[in-house]
Amino acid sequence: MATYTKFQPFVEHLAEKVHNLGSDTLTVALTNTAPSAANSVLADITQISYTNCSARALTISSSAQTSGTYKLVIADLVLTASGGSVGPFRYVVVYNDTPTSPADPLICYFDYGSSITLAAGETLTIDFDGTNGLLQLA
Repeated sequence: MATYTKFQPFVEHLAEKVHNLGSDTLTVALTNTAPSAANSVLADITQISYTNCSARALTISSSAQTSGTYKLVIADLVLTASGGSVGPFRYVVVYNDTPTSPADPLICYFDYGSSITLAAGETLTIDFDGTNGLLQLA
């Protein structure tokens, strides 16, 4: 099970209208270098090569509030290595690929505990919590 960490600047980005979580394009970045919770934008992350990796865009299943609590639910993402290996990586970073200022603001990351390398034909399912969502705001 991966450990979830929210990037600290995400809160400010929400307050200053950088994100529209219901309609912006959310994407994952892969890194084998530990992110800092203080990182703000994708340029702060050391990414791996995606040459042999399938698409990394996320699909928003729902974005709504009920009784004053907002929940963002993301469909699971299956990453597939084709034509060669992908990795190693340990961290899966979720970022917003839509805004231009700041460019590619970070939302959160998942620490898988050890490095993963996908050989050609192998897959990794990133299991986003369908019940509790990627995040909740109350």
